[in-house]
Amino acid sequence: MTRIGRVSLTVLIAVWMVFGGIARGQVFSEQAFKLNKVINLISGYYVDSVNEEKLAEDVIRAMLHDLDPHSVYITADEVKEMNQPLQGNFEGIGIYFNLLEDTIIVISPVSGGPSEKVGIRAGDRIVRIEGENVAGKGITTAKVKEKLMGPKGTQVNVDILRRGVKKLLSFTITRDKIPIYSLDASYMLDQHTGYIKLNRFSATTMDEFHRALDHLPLDRMDGLVLDLRDNGGGVLMAATELVDEFLPEKKLIVYMQGDHLSRQDFFTTAKGRLKDKHLVILINEGTASASEIVAGAVQDWDRGLVIGRRSFGKGLVQRPFYLPDYSLIRLTVARYYTPSGRLIQKSYKQGYEKYLADLSLRQIRGEYFSADSIHFPDTLKYSTMLEKRTVYGGGGIMPDIFIPADTNGITGFYQQVVSNGLLTSFTLAYVDNNRDRLHRKYSDFDDFMKGFQLMDQDYQSLISKARQEGIVPDSADTFRSKALFAKLFKALIARDLWSANEYFRVINEDSPVVNRAIRLLNDNALYRSRLAAH
Repeated sequence: MTRIGRVSLTVLIAVWMVFGGIARGQVFSEQAFKLNKVINLISGYYVDSVNEEKLAEDVIRAMLHDLDPHSVYITADEVKEMNQPLQGNFEGIGIYFNLLEDTIIVISPVSGGPSEKVGIRAGDRIVRIEGENVAGKGITTAKVKEKLMGPKGTQVNVDILRRGVKKLLSFTITRDKIPIYSLDASYMLDQHTGYIKLNRFSATTMDEFHRALDHLPLDRMDGLVLDLRDNGGGVLMAATELVDEFLPEKKLIVYMQGDHLSRQDFFTTAKGRLKDKHLVILINEGTASASEIVAGAVQDWDRGLVIGRRSFGKGLVQRPFYLPDYSLIRLTVARYYTPSGRLIQKSYKQGYEKYLADLSLRQIRGEYFSADSIHFPDTLKYSTMLEKRTVYGGGGIMPDIFIPADTNGITGFYQQVVSNGLLTSFTLAYVDNNRDRLHRKYSDFDDFMKGFQLMDQDYQSLISKARQEGIVPDSADTFRSKALFAKLFKALIARDLWSANEYFRVINEDSPVVNRAIRLLNDNALYRSRLAAH
């Protein structure tokens, strides 16, 4: 048997084992044999040579594509890359970097990581790796990762160009495990309101969450804003453990069920430090999967208020099945349901392409700007567990309080500058040229927050840079977008000089959705009335 035959038959046997069942085994075995026969005929008789590995992978992808939008095939290389953020770490030298004019610039070394330990600083330029010149050679982000990432304990030699130092500095860095953080920000919005932003749910999320709580003044914190906007989900157990922080014990968090998977329930325990704190959860159309489990449980138990825009609607449960070459298929085996019985998953009956276009269609229908544009049939109506408020199933979590998208200042000029990465590169160059001056002028972030603003000459420089790149704005667009550019420019500088925490402190200032959350949490009567509203 040819290699393609062996690969395809192995895959089909694996899929047959997944679907299983003695009653269906004979029929499925006949279909597997037929498909394997076709692939062998192509391999043996087709007029042109074929890429056998690609052909086998195309067959697998086509089969899974017809099942649902989230059953997928993942190559061995993709598996390794995919697992890193969920495991919460990767192995490398520990730097945040960016590329400016084909040069690797260190934004900052990871705190406690191998690069920081040998003395690499923010603003350093990596010009040689293992003696090979990498500056001005059209190097890509993927190539940088390929050269600098590697197994823990291995070493890599780099040469650094540092401002104020005439000679290149040489460092030997021993690679180590580098954390990938799922918690972006944690700080107090005001004296009594905390804020925590999660970008995903990983194996380390709850450790990060607990460390964040350790640094928040829980004794005077009356309420928490939990920001799950654009959080696409991740590890189920991290989501259920997060809900456990807020709900009393023995409360159903979520259950999953499928034709070949009996119902599995997940309940809260007695632990958790936030069971008596008021809670507002922020969601939007990028909030999906595990994030929807958290929002759905909190909403169904009338434990807190969910505000923002309707979430994505991803409620299919995938189980990984590894294949002989360490690739895998993620096969949907069940569906998620909230405590009230709502199905989180939105419909995919109209086909894969329509499913992928759903968010664009929501925008066209006006769902981002008006709650009246969102319609649920009465057959999908449910009631919350305690207050019997009306909630809906059938696709995502509809917030208790709808906040329209804030498009003030978003012009065609703004979209082009941001999407092309022009603002990011402009900011990177600005910080690179002014890092020492900024640190001297602003002793800490609070000084920077109060005192920094986008100067007219810097804004004109950005506009000139845009024109050089073929982006020609009119004066109305530049005027309308200036305030928005100023905020994002300031936030990006704060991230470069400090961390993502400070980035979100800038972004959240005067944010309509964050300010609405603060008002709700600071007005106990209003907060309670919204929880009891029918």
